[in-house]
Amino acid sequence: MSQARLIVAVCLCCILVAALSVSEAASGKNPYESAITKARSEIWQAINKGKCGSAAAAITVNGKVVYDEGFGMAVREKSISVTPATLFNIGSISKVYVATAIMLLVDEGKVVLDRPVTDYLPEFRMADDRYRKITVRMLLNHQSGMPGSHYANAFGFEYYDELNRETINTLSYARLKHAPGEHAAYCNDGFTLAEMIVERVSGIKYIDFLNKKIFRRLGIKSTGRGVGDRKGKPVARNYEAETGKIHPPESGSALGAGGLSSTAADICRFADTFSGEDILLKKASLAEMRTARPSLFWSKIKKPLYPGGLGWDVTGLPRYDAVGIQLLGKGGATGDYSSYVFTAPDKKISVAVVTSGKHSGADNIALEMLDALLVAKKLISPKDKAPLIPPVAQKLPRNHLSFGGYYAADNLGEIVFDENTNSVTVYSFKEKEKTPSMTLVYNNGYYYDTKGDRYYFTSRGDESYLMSRQSVFDLDKILMQKIKPLANPQSLGINMDNRLWLRRNVNPFETTLLLESHVMKSFLYKELPGYVIFRGIKKIDSPEFAGMPFDSIRDQTELTLLEKNGTKWAWDSDMLYSPAEDAIDLKSGENFVKIRNDGYNEWFVAKEGMVVNFTKPDRGRIVLFLPDGTTSYDSAVDQGDAYAAPGSYIECAGSADDLFTIKTRPAVPDKQS
Repeated sequence: MSQARLIVAVCLCCILVAALSVSEAASGKNPYESAITKARSEIWQAINKGKCGSAAAAITVNGKVVYDEGFGMAVREKSISVTPATLFNIGSISKVYVATAIMLLVDEGKVVLDRPVTDYLPEFRMADDRYRKITVRMLLNHQSGMPGSHYANAFGFEYYDELNRETINTLSYARLKHAPGEHAAYCNDGFTLAEMIVERVSGIKYIDFLNKKIFRRLGIKSTGRGVGDRKGKPVARNYEAETGKIHPPESGSALGAGGLSSTAADICRFADTFSGEDILLKKASLAEMRTARPSLFWSKIKKPLYPGGLGWDVTGLPRYDAVGIQLLGKGGATGDYSSYVFTAPDKKISVAVVTSGKHSGADNIALEMLDALLVAKKLISPKDKAPLIPPVAQKLPRNHLSFGGYYAADNLGEIVFDENTNSVTVYSFKEKEKTPSMTLVYNNGYYYDTKGDRYYFTSRGDESYLMSRQSVFDLDKILMQKIKPLANPQSLGINMDNRLWLRRNVNPFETTLLLESHVMKSFLYKELPGYVIFRGIKKIDSPEFAGMPFDSIRDQTELTLLEKNGTKWAWDSDMLYSPAEDAIDLKSGENFVKIRNDGYNEWFVAKEGMVVNFTKPDRGRIVLFLPDGTTSYDSAVDQGDAYAAPGSYIECAGSADDLFTIKTRPAVPDKQS
């Protein structure tokens, strides 16, 4: 064939391929179109409903980005739209990165998963000798038994390089909530320790390790520390849905647990590495990360319980397991962002959704995208959309009645069985006011609410649990654990009932997410002798100490009463509180306060309604809390004067020797014309 004919033939082939592609797209056969349509419709719904302010989504197939799109405004004041290059904080998706870093060290023979953490971090200790049995593996699959999360100053408006040291210090006073390996209760601190192991073994900073061993090898250029530290980069800013106020760019100091930022496409590129050995990890390490390692509690549940493999929340979902497709999944949420990534490694398909706003439903959006793509590729069948048929209430099993009583997780609740109506009412408490939150009916082993969601009770030893079926993933999770009556209830050395406490170890750059921890009220319930409510429920063990009552609930804390400045303060794991009655009375005119050498933030209380004006250092912060504990002014997002109602508290946070001035004037209502 002559060269001219060859050129003509090649051109004709190109034209034919292009025509077929156009024809395929026009006929709706583009295998990605349904997933793209799903991403667009679901994300815009979330934005329009105020669940998130902006978002991005991406899909990779066979290692190539086939879809990458931004939604909404990254910076509203400047009309800067989100693009595929816009950065979002990815929260706990960061855990998969630190787990991968550990496994890279395993591949190099420098770390052994089943060796004790103390072999690598000899300074790690706890007030519970069982901590010596915590292995590196248990850090990565949430089975360590550690209380949960050092939240104080972990997220904010700048990176806090003291966080790892403070986490080690907090853990040195902590006990375990269960024996290592017994449960798999979500635990952020395990991944902070994993980050520290990477640094100790490699001899370099954790972020430098990621850059050298992962990002450069994969050609990933957009992943790094939180958006608050990525100066000059395109960042999706977070705006409060209710007010439209803009938050300062958020930084996460617990890099291993949740402090990274990235783009949707970069997350997919990283997730693609789990599709085959030698992209990053060796075959054995890939298998470790992709394999669920159940805790001892696993036998007590009806469906798989998270977490899944090392770093991953999910190592399989029933719908996909049934057709031989393994899914790996991990979500992340910070105060300002939420995200989710799924990868089907054997099919070399990954999807990711990143959003500003913490309640976007990114997990459901990502799964809907993946499902649409797998259906289009004929790898799975479309989901059946069965109508919701209310279950017929059956007679309550007699042996279930013993499950009635008080329960708790994040909040206190009560479960009451009614044999007359064959129903179960779940009550929730706000302080001491009890209101019904849902009514359940029993049918064939499950309890159903009015939306069709399923629940059931189970027990292990003398512990009882209310389980819920996760409708998005079709997996079970512990919703609440029963509070056991105590044979010999103890009391704390001071009256804790209906007492107000003010937090004192607040750095001025701490995230707005933790403002709710700054003003705390403690309670006692006569129905629960021997327990105290203070940042969750605690079992009183002595006049100075109340510990964790549960073996399976995440993020529990321990309370210690200590003598300070002639009064009793409360040290609650990572947060320090003084009694509200020690706050400085706010007087008319000018009020001054200087931060002392200990760095603790100072508090004023307004005994009458007044207008206040603030002068603070550049790096200082002032927050005004109304009598009900809600925030009405925060210098991180607000400007100008503010109104302090009677009983309001004003917090001044800064560095040692920082001077704050608060000027007050009478609150005179504007005259109406």
